[in-house]
Amino acid sequence: MRLPGPPRLLSGGRLFGQPPALGLAGRPIPPEGKGVSKNMQLSQDAALVAALAGTAMSFSHSAEDQAERWLRALRLHGRVGAALQALGVGEAPLATGSEPTTQPTGAAPLGEETVELVVRRAGEFAMARDSGIVCTADLLFALFEVYDRLIDRALYLRGASRVELLEHLAAAGSGVEAGR
Repeated sequence: MRLPGPPRLLSGGRLFGQPPALGLAGRPIPPEGKGVSKNMQLSQDAALVAALAGTAMSFSHSAEDQAERWLRALRLHGRVGAALQALGVGEAPLATGSEPTTQPTGAAPLGEETVELVVRRAGEFAMARDSGIVCTADLLFALFEVYDRLIDRALYLRGASRVELLEHLAAAGSGVEAGR
């Protein structure tokens, strides 16, 4: 089987299905395709993160679980992964010992279209910085918007914060993960 080139956002910024009208934070998500080029490409690292997250979403039991799965995927790839590792964010288990493992807790998962929503929003962030390539930092900012405080919680459980992560990314410099 021959694999196609780098993943692309389809016309209207779509990858898989129709996104919900609101993110978890209750903020309206811009209409599909607003400002997203159909030629937008994902960096290799961003594509891996999206693919890993897409696979993991079907196994999530709550929105909190989804946010943690995104963070675990991000930790392994790109500039954001390097920053998370530098902050000591490790491969913590998905459930803590104080949480019951037999019954899901928290808000219901956002749905199967979550990966598409995050990737589409990341494409909008890439366009805003005049780039034709979505990188892991774009995914991170999209996750902050879609999952809001749940990403903060996942970071906190691993001994980091949004502010520390953003400071570390800013100190490491800006740019796209070219060739990754």
